[in-house]
Amino acid sequence: MRVTALNGPKVQREPGLSAMTGAASGCMLETLKDPVVLNMSDKPSGADNQQERLSANWVVGFVDGEGCFFVGINRQPSMKIGWQVLPEFRVVQHQRDVAVLTQLRQFFGFGQITRNHGDRKELRIRGLRQLSQVVALFRKHPLRTVKRSSFDCFAEVIDMMMRDDHLTEEGLEKIRNLASRMNRGAQNPQRPYARHPGSSPG
Repeated sequence: MRVTALNGPKVQREPGLSAMTGAASGCMLETLKDPVVLNMSDKPSGADNQQERLSANWVVGFVDGEGCFFVGINRQPSMKIGWQVLPEFRVVQHQRDVAVLTQLRQFFGFGQITRNHGDRKELRIRGLRQLSQVVALFRKHPLRTVKRSSFDCFAEVIDMMMRDDHLTEEGLEKIRNLASRMNRGAQNPQRPYARHPGSSPG
């Protein structure tokens, strides 16, 4: 059984999350007048621990800083119009903070945690049914930074795909235009999905 004692003038640092910055960080515990002993072995874990459950407001702040709404448009000859639209929602963290991604996956109730690149991990959510739930969440609890404009474009793409508009030439062109306005679109060399579907990948 691991026991942590907090006492005296020292300020102990416990791992935690900062909703103000939208990033993983440490949070300070106030100096305690009397010793407090935390029995870590008796602490509930997972979804049963109310204190570890993330709130919608916390998730909004975190995604404002760390989330990414992505729309890929890939050539796919088997598709009727020759192109496939692949939207996804991502949150990337250093592998030491993978616990944050696990909590987010528990919050949403779905998603896959996988390697992003190097020492980075990501929570990735795909699939229209799941993404429509993500969209519903952020419509009810709006983002507060410039990322909201990317979300609005992303949400419109999801709405269009739910109506099968992405299976038409006109719908695909509209989705391309929406994607070009996300995450700085075609101005960002890391976003090749924003190029015109008629152009070859390079």
